[in-house]
Amino acid sequence: MKKLLNKIGVAFLLAIVLLTLPSVTNAPASEPKEKHSVIKLGFIPLTDCSPIVMAKEYGLFKKYGVEVEVSKEASWANVRDKILTGELDGAHCLFGMPFSVYTGIGGKAGSEMKIAMILNVNGQAITLSKEFCGKVGFKQISKVSPAISEKTKSKEVIVAATFPGGTHDIWMRNWLAMAGVNQNSVKQITIPPPQMVANMKVGNMDAFCVGEPWNGVAVKQGVGFTQIATQDMWKDHPEKALVVNKKFSEERREDLKKVMMAIIEACKLLDKAGNRKQSASIIGKVSYVNAPSDVIDNRLAGIYDLGCDQGQEVYKDYMFFHKNGSVNYPRKAHAIWFMAQYVRFGLLDAAPDYKAIADKLILQDLYKEVAAEMKIPIPADDMKPFSLTFDKTVFDPSNPEAYLKVCKK
Repeated sequence: MKKLLNKIGVAFLLAIVLLTLPSVTNAPASEPKEKHSVIKLGFIPLTDCSPIVMAKEYGLFKKYGVEVEVSKEASWANVRDKILTGELDGAHCLFGMPFSVYTGIGGKAGSEMKIAMILNVNGQAITLSKEFCGKVGFKQISKVSPAISEKTKSKEVIVAATFPGGTHDIWMRNWLAMAGVNQNSVKQITIPPPQMVANMKVGNMDAFCVGEPWNGVAVKQGVGFTQIATQDMWKDHPEKALVVNKKFSEERREDLKKVMMAIIEACKLLDKAGNRKQSASIIGKVSYVNAPSDVIDNRLAGIYDLGCDQGQEVYKDYMFFHKNGSVNYPRKAHAIWFMAQYVRFGLLDAAPDYKAIADKLILQDLYKEVAAEMKIPIPADDMKPFSLTFDKTVFDPSNPEAYLKVCKK
């Protein structure tokens, strides 16, 4: 009897164990694939955030199989910090920022932010306060220095850009050099783009360089006038880039390629005139740029109300986002030019290793892979000498030292 009970006990325990085991017939054929987290991309309220915002609005990220969240950020310093920590996987970013940060001008030296592609060219401007109306006109560079000299007799002249060593900072410094203004004779400050107009309105600065729509908004509000557009200084200059976290670029390379494809498709759509008005009304919303859509639309179309009773300027070389791929290709020559400006204007005491830094921070091979899959041509102009529209000095990316010997400081 005892033996029978023991057998029953063993059989009972065996049955319990079998019931708790997963059914073989219901077991998955293979381990489920890891589900990646949402990709977070930041932007600053500027017209040239359009490729990222409209890729989201058009559903293009979903089309390419990635889930993307877009995040409105307060300042470029905020964007820098979040990309470096990984809080943002990437962002709409100043093309010059990764080089500024890596060289220690705009952040901790050696910190790597990777450039995946360019988002736009052109479309920034220098705005002067209404105090200079009648003293300096549109593109009257020769009148800038006398007007500033006159102002400094009674008060310090203050000029603003958006990030040390960023695109706006370098456009402002080039503008001062072209005008013959000593860089040290004015105070240069940093202000986030959406705060430019308000600061000029209360007299905190005499001039600023920023992207649209804030130059147009300054005109609309009667706060200042457009002295020059950046495409007048350098036609088709690089402006914003898709800049990404280093770890993200390495560990989620395929997802990054999908993000780039979605953004490139948005860039193509934005270059079609019929889509620009629609995008202006979308990005003008409070959740994005929070600015009048008519100002965004006009300057996207190349129609510039200059302010100070100067009438309009109509540009053919306005903000572009694709141009058959010539916009989106990240050029190492442009990276070297920006770093040469840091030496030129004393932001760096000595020349950095230009080519090594450009090679490290620009994901040119990645872009070429994406372009090949999308059948987009690669421009053949990288690392060839070029010159700016106003400054005719030739810049040879293979010999920045020769340029630095002859350019204006």
